[in-house]
Amino acid sequence: MAGTLAGHHLLPDRYGLGSFVESFLPWLGVPVLLLLLVALLRRSLVALAGVLVAALTWTVMFGAGLLPKKRASAYDLRVVSQNMLDGNPDPTGTARALKRANADVIAVQELTSATYRAAARQFDESYPYHERWGTLAVWSRYPIAGEAQPVDIGIGWVRAFRVPLSTPEGRVELYNVHLASLKVGAEGFESGQRDRTLRRLARAIAGDRSRHLVVVGDLNTAATDRSFRLLAEQLTPAHEAGGHGFGFTWPAAFPMTRIDHILVRGLTVSRASVLPSTGSDHRAVAADLTLG
Repeated sequence: MAGTLAGHHLLPDRYGLGSFVESFLPWLGVPVLLLLLVALLRRSLVALAGVLVAALTWTVMFGAGLLPKKRASAYDLRVVSQNMLDGNPDPTGTARALKRANADVIAVQELTSATYRAAARQFDESYPYHERWGTLAVWSRYPIAGEAQPVDIGIGWVRAFRVPLSTPEGRVELYNVHLASLKVGAEGFESGQRDRTLRRLARAIAGDRSRHLVVVGDLNTAATDRSFRLLAEQLTPAHEAGGHGFGFTWPAAFPMTRIDHILVRGLTVSRASVLPSTGSDHRAVAADLTLG
C-alpha cells in the first residue's frame, strides 16, 4: 500500500489505470485504516509495522491539507465556478444558490438553452456584464475589457474561452474551461482525449503573458492526477493555497474527487472553498483573490 501511494506516478496509464487510481488517491487511506485495525486485532508486529509505514506515507502526502490555514479576510475578487449539469432538474435553484455566494464573477459550464435562460434570469440584474460561448458562460459585476476569444482545446467546438475583465484593482484574464472527460469503454478507462485537451489548454496558458490570470472550470482532472501537473507547474491551485480538506467536488451527493478547479497566476488566494450541493452533479468552487 505504501508503494502504491508513494509510487502512484509509476503506475502504467494503459486503459486509464494510472489516472483512475490517482483520481481517488486520498481514498487509499480507507484500506490503510482497515488494515491497521486488522493488524491490531491479530497483534502482528510485522503487519503493524507495514501498515504504519503506509499510514505515515498517506499522512505525509495528504495530512497538511487537512490542517486549517490562516486566511486573510480582505480580497479584491471573488470567483465562483459551477458545472450546471445539462440535465439539471432545477437550474433556477442552482442559479439562486450561486447568486447567494456573493461572487464578483460567476463562471458556468455545461449549459443548455434552458439552463442558460434560467441562469440569466437570476444573474443579469446583479451581473450586468456577461459572455457566452456555446455551453459556457461568464457573468461579471465588472466590465469586460475587450473581446472574448475561444481557446481551441481540440474538441471541435468551443469548450474553453478567455475573457478580459476590468476590475477596480486591474485587468484580469479569465479562462472558463470544460475539458474532455475520462471515458469508460470496452477496454476500461480512456484518458487520451482528456489529456489532449489538457495539453492544449496548458500550451495556451504558457503563451499568455498576462500579469493576472485565472483559470476556472470543470477540468475533469483530479489534483492528484499525473496530468494535472501540466497546469500546476504554471498556476497555483486555489484550494491548495487557501482551502481546507480535500475539496472534493464530484459527485455532488457524495464527493469523492476534485475535478472542478480555480487556478491563478499573479494573484494571491485569500480563501478557497467548495459550496454546498446546488442540484447539479458537481459542487461549485469559490475563491477570494487579491491582485498581486
